[in-house]
Amino acid sequence: MDCPKISIITPVFNGAKTISDTLASVSMQSYKNIEHIIVDGLSTDKTIDIVKKYENKNMKIISEPDSGVYDALNKGVKLASGDIIGILHSDDLYADKDVVSKISEHFSDISTDGVYTDLVYVQKKDTNKIFRHWESCDFCPDLLKKGWMPPHPTVFLRKSIYEKLGDFDTSYKIAADYDFMLRIFSTGANLKYLHFISYKMRAGGMTNRSISNIICKSRENLRTFKKYNIGSFSALFYKNFSKVEQFF
Repeated sequence: MDCPKISIITPVFNGAKTISDTLASVSMQSYKNIEHIIVDGLSTDKTIDIVKKYENKNMKIISEPDSGVYDALNKGVKLASGDIIGILHSDDLYADKDVVSKISEHFSDISTDGVYTDLVYVQKKDTNKIFRHWESCDFCPDLLKKGWMPPHPTVFLRKSIYEKLGDFDTSYKIAADYDFMLRIFSTGANLKYLHFISYKMRAGGMTNRSISNIICKSRENLRTFKKYNIGSFSALFYKNFSKVEQFF
């Protein structure tokens, strides 16, 4: 697989304020064998009008009601024809034009099921202003007991892994990505850590948008800890406390 097709899924709902940056970030990639899948939840703003300005033969666009971001991601995975799948949310963008190219190189090793990298949080209006740096690390099983996970948006996986492990669990409102990552690691999938920043995430994401969302996330995390038998409140404490150093 010298130049595998890479499918990038962008779930969106009413993302007109930021979707142009996301679309441009994909279109400027130096790696050309990219399929960009836009899964729109029937936006009521100008999202689809903006998407259509970028439309090309390597894009798939659907616009229909869904039950949230994880439902949209599941639809995107089913539509993907690439050998490898990545996720780029509609608020976000890649750190530079060579991100996908650098990612693709590591899939030449057939033992690699997926890769993940580092992520930075940036200001809403100025994506060059970084205020938080999520630096990951190589995986070891003991990390799971501390609530560890790699930055999910940076993860690229072979499509065969999705086919093996199934969909995102839409009974979770906020933590289905964490549940999915624990499913991956608990099955012994081989994910490689690449120590570079690939992803810029805008401030103001769903998880920390309100107190109710933070409470919901904590409850869902506890549910997931129990499901995979990796701890309880101690893991939740480690998971939240470990984020403090990302601001320094």
